[in-house]
Amino acid sequence: MRSNDGTRTGGEILVDQLALQGVKHVFCVPGESYLAALDAFHGSDIKLTVCRHESAACMMAEAVGKATGKPGICFVTRGPGATNASAGIHIARQDSTPMIMFVGQVGRHMREREAFQELDYRDVFGGLAKWASEIDDPARIPEFVSRAFHTACNGRPGPVVIALPEDMLSERALTPNAKPFEPVETWPGLTDMSRLQKMLWAAERPIALIGGSRWSDAAWQAMARFAERFQLPVATTFRRGHLFDGLHPCYAGDLGIGPNPKLLARVKSADLVLLIGDRMSEMTSQSYTLFDIPEPQMKLVHVHPGSEELGRVYHPTLAINATPSAFCAALEGLQPPNEIRWKGAIETAHADYLAWTETATPLPGQVNLGEIMVWLRDHLTPDAIITNGAGNFSAWIHRFYRFRKFNSHIGPTSGSMGYGFPAAVAMQTLYPDRTVVCVAGDGDYLMTGQDFITAVQYKLPVIVVLSDNGLYGTIRMHQEREYPGRVVATDLLNPDFVAYAKAFGGFGVRVDKTADFPAAFAAAKASGLPSIIHLKVDPEAITPAMTLSAIREKSLSGVGKR
Repeated sequence: MRSNDGTRTGGEILVDQLALQGVKHVFCVPGESYLAALDAFHGSDIKLTVCRHESAACMMAEAVGKATGKPGICFVTRGPGATNASAGIHIARQDSTPMIMFVGQVGRHMREREAFQELDYRDVFGGLAKWASEIDDPARIPEFVSRAFHTACNGRPGPVVIALPEDMLSERALTPNAKPFEPVETWPGLTDMSRLQKMLWAAERPIALIGGSRWSDAAWQAMARFAERFQLPVATTFRRGHLFDGLHPCYAGDLGIGPNPKLLARVKSADLVLLIGDRMSEMTSQSYTLFDIPEPQMKLVHVHPGSEELGRVYHPTLAINATPSAFCAALEGLQPPNEIRWKGAIETAHADYLAWTETATPLPGQVNLGEIMVWLRDHLTPDAIITNGAGNFSAWIHRFYRFRKFNSHIGPTSGSMGYGFPAAVAMQTLYPDRTVVCVAGDGDYLMTGQDFITAVQYKLPVIVVLSDNGLYGTIRMHQEREYPGRVVATDLLNPDFVAYAKAFGGFGVRVDKTADFPAAFAAAKASGLPSIIHLKVDPEAITPAMTLSAIREKSLSGVGKR
């Protein structure tokens, strides 16, 4: 209850700061440790989505940060609530996503006694979050919240964790509000851009690789115009396919897991690589084999918003500390050479990409996930959003789906299972009029599947395309490669996912043949309900190009030779 004397409880001050910072959505699992903050949401214009597990709440907040470039917000309770949510903090860290997690904490008078569910959040999250702290004085809440927003967004974005002692939230204080934050765009210098132009003019086999965060729709468009003017092949890095139109004539493909061998060859043979926004970490770099470390074998221009990333792994020929949005705006001033030495490269690169992705490869079983991805790319509108977690099933997305619009794909570069469905809930919350499809594996989905009821509760018609092969497929694949025939701990017994969806109040339909998928998708869409389309996939169909048996036989053949 708001008072008339100008004072506010810590909870009221906190919620007021969030509103002033432009927060529209908050995800939470309620807890007694932050009741005063929950009470302050009563009557607020901020939409509060209540989840069934803290990992889902934190992943939803991370997805909002990923899609908007502004911190996604979640609230969790102390101890087990915070540790449950830590998976989302790890995703935000590795994916360079701005988000803020507020955690209830024991009362200040009980600290350092290992009170009920007490943790030292600076210690627990200090190595994982970009900043972890605790607020002792309600009068300082505006200061801490302002710093949290600036820290989460500036430089290389990342997660912030703020602990809220229970008694601090109910204490009253008289304090002014902070002003809304504004992210700092770091611009490249004129000398940087001049050097880049000279390097491009001297190049014979250049390619651009784009990824990371701090992009915008304007940057997306500016990058496309730059590529057109320079006739420059452009590839996107792991799970950043939405940063370039898949049908743009300059698009060379997805440089992630299982990429086109011709794209790999193009990158390896390049004499100049323009790397924008990405860290070029393990997945994109093919386990750090694409570039020599620390001195790449080609000239490398590395553009990154975090200065600490420049030179950390790769020593670039030219390091540019700039956000992708600012850098792409500056690209408008560059002029292509009078004679483009690599003329014809985009035609070859794009043709190679189209050939690699055009038709799904035949695989064992009656349901071909590749053909379903091709159907989705041909029938979904360009503004549809695809989300996914982690598992071999995602390889079919990266191979066959073509992203046409900025932010049409939300996936974890951290490789976190269970991410896709919470991300879909978050996207449907943000964009109620857009089609949101979560492509999931059976093991992946059931990591956070309990929050299907959250989608039902808030009437969010997300569609889950669930690939069920009865395996932890990625682990089985590696198991057969490293220990052929010695299967252990990778078989799964799954529920009837159609009955599962209906039990929660949603729509479910099973697909046993690829030809049945279009009708199943139409029925799911027409239902207007959260839906699960249960695909029964042959476990032999483990990648778009290989079967489990072929992997096992190849490995056994190698063992025999040794």
